[in-house]
Amino acid sequence: VQLQASGGGLVQTGDSLRLSCAASGGTFSSYALGWFRQPPGKEREFVAGISRSGSRTNRLDSVKGRFTISRDNAKNTVSLQMNSLKPEDTAVYYCASVLSAWNSGSVYVNENEYRYWGQGTQVTVSS
Repeated sequence: VQLQASGGGLVQTGDSLRLSCAASGGTFSSYALGWFRQPPGKEREFVAGISRSGSRTNRLDSVKGRFTISRDNAKNTVSLQMNSLKPEDTAVYYCASVLSAWNSGSVYVNENEYRYWGQGTQVTVSS
């Protein structure tokens, strides 16, 4: 499974960005997906996750109400819509996937649970 993230950039506080991650290989609808981020000088952290069916999601508390994760199983893509961006959202954002064959409703929040990772896309929010 290969993941290719895109959509990052330099924006101002309050702006919006939409990150996309295109997957190839494997059966996309069998995988739960997630977005993680690594701020400068910090550890990578979970941002949002979505079950393979798309029926369940989970988000980091600090992004609730601002970020939305979604998936399109027909296009093999997962997106992260980010609104009302803040300087503290500055980070390299990664998409990740994990095979979720037995439970269509599982959402994974630990990076150790994820098997496949994209290359990361930089998001910089200026104040």
